[in-house]
Amino acid sequence: MDEANERVEKIGETSGCEVQTNQEPHEGMLFESESAAKSFYDDYARRVGFQTRVLSSRKSERDGSVISRGVGCRGGSENRSKGHESCSAMVLLKKEKLGTWVIRRFVRDHNHPLVPHSHISRRELDEKDIRIQELTAELRVKRRLSTAYKEHLITFMKDVEDHNGHLSTKIQLVYDNLKKLEREELLRRK
Repeated sequence: MDEANERVEKIGETSGCEVQTNQEPHEGMLFESESAAKSFYDDYARRVGFQTRVLSSRKSERDGSVISRGVGCRGGSENRSKGHESCSAMVLLKKEKLGTWVIRRFVRDHNHPLVPHSHISRRELDEKDIRIQELTAELRVKRRLSTAYKEHLITFMKDVEDHNGHLSTKIQLVYDNLKKLEREELLRRK
């Protein structure tokens, strides 16, 4: 392990978590699981006065498990010239090779006022955000499949058209040969 990883703070599951209630996230913090990391950031958000949402997630191509997740502030500021601007406060959580999760990026600053101790249930928001992320990922997969099926269908239709052209040529040749034979037969009978 390199020196940076040796200096990181190890934080366990939320049930056995030894985190101080006033602790702020920082890059390099380690967690036993993704849920422990998200729970820590959610608690921090509640204390500071903002609501969180899942910004992004990335799955392993090997087994489909989540290997990184961006969680950020749900809020934003109203700017008369630009309209609504999303808040850039967030954490980027990444899964390490040994199964632990680490904060790879932490953005503290918000572009809107904060209101400590929000009353909206974080669990409800998490479930909705996760479901939206799942459905969005599923939609992407379906679109890719649809595009692949469309390409296969176009190729198949081109093959059918080529085959029809080839059959039409053969049928025309057989028809021409039959007409020729009929004429020859008529000439012989005369």
